[in-house]
Amino acid sequence: MSQISTALLLKTKTVLIRDVVCNGECRHKSDEECAHRTSLVYPYHGVFKRHVGQNDVVAEANQMLFFNHGQEYRISHPVDGGDSCLDLMIDETVLRELAPKEQLQSGESVIFHRQRRRIDPRAQALVAMLRHGLSRNIAESLEAETLALTLVRRSLGERTSHEAGASFGRQRLVDRAKLVLSSDLARRWTLAEIAKEVGVSPVYLTQVFQQVEAVPLYRYQLRLRLARALDLLGSYDDLTMLGLDLGFSSHSHFSAVFRQTYGLTPGEFQRSAQLKPKHYATR
Repeated sequence: MSQISTALLLKTKTVLIRDVVCNGECRHKSDEECAHRTSLVYPYHGVFKRHVGQNDVVAEANQMLFFNHGQEYRISHPVDGGDSCLDLMIDETVLRELAPKEQLQSGESVIFHRQRRRIDPRAQALVAMLRHGLSRNIAESLEAETLALTLVRRSLGERTSHEAGASFGRQRLVDRAKLVLSSDLARRWTLAEIAKEVGVSPVYLTQVFQQVEAVPLYRYQLRLRLARALDLLGSYDDLTMLGLDLGFSSHSHFSAVFRQTYGLTPGEFQRSAQLKPKHYATR
């Protein structure tokens, strides 16, 4: 049975934020659980699958998931390493004001139609800023609340997030590709290798992935690596080693794509978030 640890980072009338870490020992479907409040869950490390009825969702750092009030679900970990997530519970009145009406079911409780949305790099950076700031007691409550509402607004925006729509077969194919990428973020996968793992041709894989996720496969992998970098910036003194450990060819390559994606170099982000490495870590 997987072991879960939960750290309360912030609790106000507007938002409750928790850091939830699971060791992932449960490789098969867990016992059924039920969400008692609607929450928005942002994976920032590792990968897991959530099973709601016949609907399976792969959860990783490019996604945010809706854990809807009263919804029963199971969790499994098809890839080693467990997972870590930032869990946000927003006051229902505030959340209803933030959420576009077309994304919600009718009723008294705030319940979303879909299981997930793909988030953009800016939202990933906000997740990192929130978690690092609160866990290190740097961010004050007002700042954290403001960042949290900005994150939710961005996660639900039509221009800053993406709601995947695809047939069951195509979604399963894309999810298998995501699990392959997540199994080894630092590996320099070739298209042929990934296609072989999921059992389709390289051409078909690139076409379907682009159609379902609205981004190319290579860019999706890049964002997974960069999200992991955001998670690890507080643990590395040597940012060159961080880039190399995540599969980048050089520090200049890592720094350039990080800045292109987040608007800051890794060092600048580290300083802006006041991340003083506590120890040296390896991938």
